[in-house]
Amino acid sequence: MKTSVKIGMIMIAMIMAVSGLSPFLAHAESSDKIQKIEKFIEKQRNISKIPGISVVIVEKGKTIYQQGFGYADLKTKQPVTAETRFEIGSTTKAFTGLAILQLEKEGLLNRTDDVQKYIPWLKLNYNGEPQTITLNQLLHHTSGIAFNSITHIPESNADNALELTVKTLLGQELNRKPGSSKEYATINYDVLGLVIEVVTKKPYDQYMKQQILEPIGMKDSFVGRHQVQSAEVATGYKIGFMKAQTYEAPIYRGNIPAGYLISNTNDIAKWMNLQLGNDPSNAIDKQIVQASHIPDQSVEPSKHDTYYASGWVVQMKKDKPYIYHEGENPNFSTYFIMQPDEQVGVAILSNMNTTFTTAIGQGVMDFWEGNDVNIQHTSIYQKLDQILTITCIVVGCFGALFALLTVKILRKLAKKQRMWTSLSFKRILFLLLHTLIVAAIWTIMIMLPKIFLGGLPWSFIKVWAPTTITVFLYSVLVASSIYYIYSLLLGFTKKTKFS
Repeated sequence: MKTSVKIGMIMIAMIMAVSGLSPFLAHAESSDKIQKIEKFIEKQRNISKIPGISVVIVEKGKTIYQQGFGYADLKTKQPVTAETRFEIGSTTKAFTGLAILQLEKEGLLNRTDDVQKYIPWLKLNYNGEPQTITLNQLLHHTSGIAFNSITHIPESNADNALELTVKTLLGQELNRKPGSSKEYATINYDVLGLVIEVVTKKPYDQYMKQQILEPIGMKDSFVGRHQVQSAEVATGYKIGFMKAQTYEAPIYRGNIPAGYLISNTNDIAKWMNLQLGNDPSNAIDKQIVQASHIPDQSVEPSKHDTYYASGWVVQMKKDKPYIYHEGENPNFSTYFIMQPDEQVGVAILSNMNTTFTTAIGQGVMDFWEGNDVNIQHTSIYQKLDQILTITCIVVGCFGALFALLTVKILRKLAKKQRMWTSLSFKRILFLLLHTLIVAAIWTIMIMLPKIFLGGLPWSFIKVWAPTTITVFLYSVLVASSIYYIYSLLLGFTKKTKFS
């Protein structure tokens, strides 16, 4: 045999050997990534105090990884699985956006239309002047509707809750000219939800279930709490006193199109595959899906190379496009991120309202792409809870001290060691000073949201902030009241001659 033939055969044998090994090498690399991801998630879950997390990774139309961490319910120790359902928060917006684009293709609406074509009574002003708001501007959060419009969304489980929510806008001025700039306002998508009801002549929840979820196989997903038994959804939590606290949030049925779809990672895997062009059902036109990813670049980006599309944020990073959205409800949070070029998608669902969910999702995507991950995340909710926990302890000690001093004075009165006395000028000044101190404390507590939180009302803050916020509020009011009672007793009594 010639030397050249021998060399050729050896080279072929080597190529075949390497080719045979490549699946094993790829598998080893994938296993290494998964180990890093699982270690990372568990670490972040412990730091954040999230009770339960469900994770899914899809790639090129397949579910590559799916796992539950922690508990759907801490009390019963029910583990999170791929079937565990979560409220998905503002990641719901992409479903509403897709429905609008689908209805446009069917000829039932046009995104450039004035919203008043469908909701004639929705007349909104800017600087006292009537404005035209298009469906596109609602989709892109450039309608001029302010972020704090969320505080007016009514607690309701009524069938007409969506209309009631949209009607709250009638008493509010736009804070910018429509189309001039972006300001994220969740109620934009509630308006779009009502438009869907008008043009389809069906309740939003029924239309979405029948025309979006079921056709793409999302049979375990529901449009709002009223469609599903509460036992079939993970228990929701908020941070409080530095641990997860069960929290039953108010029902905002009128906010479903913007944030209250309920799903699990089995179904979200199908949703991401649809977004990445790998839906085997072909139930929804790929061109419509792609159109929902086209961002509005007519306004300044919210951050570098980051624009809003139809329920998705689109960002260019290292010359690669990323499509993502985060979702936060009072007791749930989610994060979906996709890289279309590689057809990779990551979804994180958790049963606590925390920004750690977003940080975990970004970290998982970085690990999967082979990037270094060094996340030192701080959640504003967790930091606030730590401050409030310490403050509550201090205020509680303060209240307990003055409660004991008050009891001591009352005992002395009972034993005739103190007696009631008339008010002298000095005592009047003393009482006036302490009245002003307590009045100032109460005023500060009432005005605190307006001073530091942009005018958000206490009713809204108590729903969204850590559970410690309510304890803090009432502990300060109670402690200051006890202090005032003690001051009154000091001012109106004096020691007897024989005490």
